[in-house]
Amino acid sequence: MSSLALFALNATADLGANIARELWVSLAPHEEREFEDGEHKARPLDSVDGADAYVIQSLHSGPTQSAADKLCRLLFFAGALKDAGAARVTAVTPYLCYARKDRRTKARDPVTTRYLAQMFESVGIDRVVTLDVHNPAAFENAFRCPAITATATPLFVEYAKKLHDKPLAVISPDTGGAKRADLFREALEAARGESIGKGFAEKRRSSGVVSGDLFVGEVEGATALIIDDLISTGTTLVRAAKAARKAGAQRVLAVVAHGLFMPGAEKAICDPALDGLVVTDSVPPFRLTSGKAQEKVEVLSVAPLFAEIIRRLHAGRPLLDLLIL
Repeated sequence: MSSLALFALNATADLGANIARELWVSLAPHEEREFEDGEHKARPLDSVDGADAYVIQSLHSGPTQSAADKLCRLLFFAGALKDAGAARVTAVTPYLCYARKDRRTKARDPVTTRYLAQMFESVGIDRVVTLDVHNPAAFENAFRCPAITATATPLFVEYAKKLHDKPLAVISPDTGGAKRADLFREALEAARGESIGKGFAEKRRSSGVVSGDLFVGEVEGATALIIDDLISTGTTLVRAAKAARKAGAQRVLAVVAHGLFMPGAEKAICDPALDGLVVTDSVPPFRLTSGKAQEKVEVLSVAPLFAEIIRRLHAGRPLLDLLIL
């Protein structure tokens, strides 16, 4: 078996260190150098000849680099690893930028996910691993190399197992999340050994305006768990929370893979319709500055999940229980 070389670029150093700790390995040393004109370079400092290399870089914007800048640095570093003789390079992107634009919705629209895949493949990346992309099928179909989308469902199930609330119901805030909600609900039923209700909130988006008032579900007297892939401004979650409350839910919590927390999110989190929000650290919650909002948010670490994925990939073991299928 080839040696494992685990890298974390500086923008994702904290998460990378946590993943390395879970794997009981040290991060491989590398250099990132900035030039006066804004250009940069990165290189491994030890030999990677013949290595099975993994590069961790979460591709969200901020706090000091844009998503495009982080993407550029990841691509250049992956190319440098291949040039230095790495046998295989796996890009580990807990949050994958540009993954939401996976189809044309207007004339002459770009299909950005496909262009992203072409850039990854052009520098020699052999495999891409990410977490809870918006559309898993579109993500997988965009790449010719293996494209692995893990799910935060195991983390959320462990969280929900500890809730003393009964009954529970799982809510999808839109049609696109129905499969994600079903996956979570089925796993939660198996873990808790009880029936879990389900619900659906209607959402229509046109020219950036969200509408839709329909709610169908089994939430009377229940604690409703709204599951989604990300929170941006929080509008979708609040609409679903209010609809679940109106339908009789006693308590409403949201479980979300990626907390982007763009302007408006703190107001949404503080809305009384929402009792709490659980996110992962795929995107650190650096944009949350309100103490009231911070008190309502719980952050779960994805380090154990990604460590297990890397461990299994390196050993050639299956990942089926960790994936969105």
